[in-house]
Amino acid sequence: MNEHDLERELSRPGPDLVEEAAGWSGDVVVLGAGGKTGAGIATMARRALDAAGHESSRVLAVSRWSDSAGRERLKENGVETVRADLSDPAAVDTLPDAARVIHLVGAKFGTAHAPELAWMTNTVLPAHVARRYPAARIVALSTGNVYGMTSPVGGGSLETDPPRPEGDYAVTCHGREQVFTHAARQRGTPVALIRLNYACEPRYGVLADLARTLLAGAPVDLSPGAVNVVWQRYANEVVLRSAGHATGEDPFTLNLTGPETANVGVLARGLAQRLGLEAEFTGESPSTALLSNAARCHKLFGYPDLTLEQLLDRQAEWLLGGGKLWDKPTLFERRDGRF
Repeated sequence: MNEHDLERELSRPGPDLVEEAAGWSGDVVVLGAGGKTGAGIATMARRALDAAGHESSRVLAVSRWSDSAGRERLKENGVETVRADLSDPAAVDTLPDAARVIHLVGAKFGTAHAPELAWMTNTVLPAHVARRYPAARIVALSTGNVYGMTSPVGGGSLETDPPRPEGDYAVTCHGREQVFTHAARQRGTPVALIRLNYACEPRYGVLADLARTLLAGAPVDLSPGAVNVVWQRYANEVVLRSAGHATGEDPFTLNLTGPETANVGVLARGLAQRLGLEAEFTGESPSTALLSNAARCHKLFGYPDLTLEQLLDRQAEWLLGGGKLWDKPTLFERRDGRF
């Protein structure tokens, strides 16, 4: 699989999404579309609308667009692009109208050294968006980091568990949720909050991070203990389908990840075997880890279309076939909330 084929697969809408898209009205705006997942989500929305016969509905991808090549690829796929600095309230006010808004904007990496960036991007900026789109169905991407650590034997945090965020990143992500919750309760804005734990594709994610460590001949750190991972294509589709579940008053809240609790050491050994390498380790597995229970997600949207073993196979095949990794580590090893 080459990069073009991979991106086509990551943006492939499943039949359930196409069926739902037949009932959509109005345009779709994807905010923060220049990030890691934005292109896949925007293109998937476009392909779903086309397959459903809604060619006249627009999909608009909004970003500063420092990546001109990524912007051109979206245009080639029928996605309209809008250049805007979303930290500027005046720029947000000029954004196109939309019936569905996918909010992917967030600050994580580097926020330990510049916490003001996290507070501005993750809490102030969403207030501008909520004010601009009071009647749109807003899907806001969040993170399982808002829960804090839990015991692996407990099956992971549930949506009903009280958040216990640690560090500026997790605290401000919870703040973003609260800002959109305020919009839902004060204006009746339909909101869906998606707490994602570690979406993976061959160029990026926990498995790519582990593979990078193995290929460098470095020991794998066992201190994260266990993780949840999920196939990026499935995550893209769940984000788009969640707009149909968005509610006012009390937002629809969803854990989005895979069904397995995956031990980091087991993952590393599995990857090493597939890559023909020997895994070495450092540290010890702790009694807690950052884990979420996604049973509600799987009940509503089905299980991910790639299992954990298939994700490991695909990661190894990508690297053995000469595929490149993005230089964007997830820092999943961090337990102190400092990114």
